[in-house]
Amino acid sequence: MKKRDMMWIFLFLIVFINGFEAGGYQASLYVIGQTYDLSVANMGLFASVELFATMLAPLILGNWADKSDKIKCILILLGIQMCFSVAIFSIDLEAMFIGGIFFLGLTTSALQFIAIAALVELYPLTGKKKIGFLTSMYALGALLSPLFVDFYLKRNISWKMLFLTLAIGSALAIAGTLLTGKNLSETADVDADDGEISGGFMVVGVLLLCVVMCIYVGFENGFAFFIDTMFTKELNSSSGKYALSIFWAVMIPSRIIVGLFSRHAKKILYASVIAIPVLTLVTANMTSGNIVMALCIPLGFASGAIYPSVLTTLMNYSGERKATATAMITVSTGIGGVVFTALTGIMADAFGIRHAMMILGGFFIISLICVYSTKLVEKRGAGDEMTEKIS
Repeated sequence: MKKRDMMWIFLFLIVFINGFEAGGYQASLYVIGQTYDLSVANMGLFASVELFATMLAPLILGNWADKSDKIKCILILLGIQMCFSVAIFSIDLEAMFIGGIFFLGLTTSALQFIAIAALVELYPLTGKKKIGFLTSMYALGALLSPLFVDFYLKRNISWKMLFLTLAIGSALAIAGTLLTGKNLSETADVDADDGEISGGFMVVGVLLLCVVMCIYVGFENGFAFFIDTMFTKELNSSSGKYALSIFWAVMIPSRIIVGLFSRHAKKILYASVIAIPVLTLVTANMTSGNIVMALCIPLGFASGAIYPSVLTTLMNYSGERKATATAMITVSTGIGGVVFTALTGIMADAFGIRHAMMILGGFFIISLICVYSTKLVEKRGAGDEMTEKIS
């Protein structure tokens, strides 16, 4: 096997590390709060530092990534990530932790969208199939890291082990990226016609998909944060955490399947934005915890399909500005996570958790309209491209 043919493995590793860091930090937040004697409100502020950096990164680094060699960008960001991970692990200062977690939010966010853009550019023939597998790596990392954190905390190992692990993972990713090189692994067949729209940067199409992702991530966060509350208060059950684990776990095979059927990404996206509000409506009206747990399987499956489907569709609208387009998607996910999570809590206080869930699912009507509207963008894009060829 040629060295460059393994580059995708390390792009997958980078995204896995990102998910691992996100899930691990969430799982460690309470213990970190005890270390620095934080109130619950201050713990929320600690969490928001990384979230703010996550939203900031695409705004300040997206254009840089498009104009620069993406492999060099990845190496620089991995180096910064490794340095600040080591700093958090070795320095016992609250200010160092806050600064370090800010830069980790910045680097993980940037690495996420640059890795996706690099994957599509390095693998023009199979990149869209690989997107499904790539996004499943984030879900896998987020699923495994809380188990890892729980394992070492029960053995009285410091919560800082997470950041040492992150530093080691970053070092492995740097080594692998340097070894595999930066040459293109595939050459696109310019004569191949897969029926997809390809051309310049279609800003309207990208913005429509940003709305879809904003609503999806908002729903995902709202559901994830409040499903345990619904089990406890409405269903008198302690199985909420198991339901949440099921919800996340089924996203992994869902995203892999989307990758295998990437040619049908738009159809899968339609099915998902229709299925989620229907399943949410049914789930919110159930009185049995076991039935709700069972419904988390198709709900998680439909939710997991949206991210890779959007990214695959996005590549048809991004032209040569793939990192910028992916960065716009990343910003929209951050906005959705903050706004809709807060909105779910407000609605739960005002109308009850069941009605809050139903209203949250109802936002997917807007997503459906946006997905349908992309057809108009594609027709216009195809028409403009045909006009250019004739002229």
